[in-house]
Amino acid sequence: MKKHVFIVFAMFIILAACSSATTENIGKPDDTTEETRVFETVNGEIEIPNKPKRIVTDFYGGELLTVGANVVGVEPTAFDHPFIQDKLKDVEDIGEPINIEKVLSLQPDLIVVMYDYYYEQLSEIAPTVYIPYGTTTNIEETVQLFADLTGNIEEGKAFLSKFEAKAEEGREKIKDVINENDTFGIYELTDKGDIWIFGDNAGRGGQALYNALQLKMPYKNDNKEQTLQLSMEVLPEYAADYMFLTTYDPENKGEALQDLKASSIWQGLDAMKNERIFYNDFDTFYRYDPIAVYEQIDLFVEMILESNQVTE
Repeated sequence: MKKHVFIVFAMFIILAACSSATTENIGKPDDTTEETRVFETVNGEIEIPNKPKRIVTDFYGGELLTVGANVVGVEPTAFDHPFIQDKLKDVEDIGEPINIEKVLSLQPDLIVVMYDYYYEQLSEIAPTVYIPYGTTTNIEETVQLFADLTGNIEEGKAFLSKFEAKAEEGREKIKDVINENDTFGIYELTDKGDIWIFGDNAGRGGQALYNALQLKMPYKNDNKEQTLQLSMEVLPEYAADYMFLTTYDPENKGEALQDLKASSIWQGLDAMKNERIFYNDFDTFYRYDPIAVYEQIDLFVEMILESNQVTE
């Protein structure tokens, strides 16, 4: 009887110890035992790796590289991105439209797409997360989303700290150069002669100019419109003290820009008279991922400072 009681007591001690160990591990993911987790997407919950090692994406190369993710495949225009070219030396071009066979050959453990045209086919290769264009509205949201997606939380925090320091430095450099009521506008001319004005989250440097440097738009934008087409007749109403223009001209014809510069309306703008119109490279300012925005801060600051040196 005593022997039987001893055995039962010993088993109780062992079970209690196991229970305690299990309780201590709750909420402490262990990469060796928990290799995947559930991630919420617009298509529902997706099981993804805790720390994906090989990621393929269409248009989110810059966002993923921002948080130190390992990108092995990306769409072709990423290779024209001036701020991440050096980070894409060993990355493969997956084509546009996406070449499914190429993606398969790269053996990704995670696929991230902005467009879901091939969602079903890609999902058969690896867990595929669809993040529609415009899901995030600023740098902080973007970095946090992709840091969470890749499990690179600390890398995301480090980038945001670096970004805010760069933004603060930029604001400090220009604060005594510009007037508090000066306005700053972002415009784009197309090869067909159309003119657009941009807000703070549609590329062309909007996040750097309006969010990081905290400069004023040339018009009231209560509806938070990110793009607005302008006719030449109304352009003066949307003109700014400082005007930054990119030109979408894929065939490099140059005719639309030449016509714009020659027009009496363009020549009559105050920014033109004050030498505060800047003709910017499309590829450099089209980009809107966090790495691009970080680099654009310095470019805007340099233009603003140089223009004031000329006119003073």
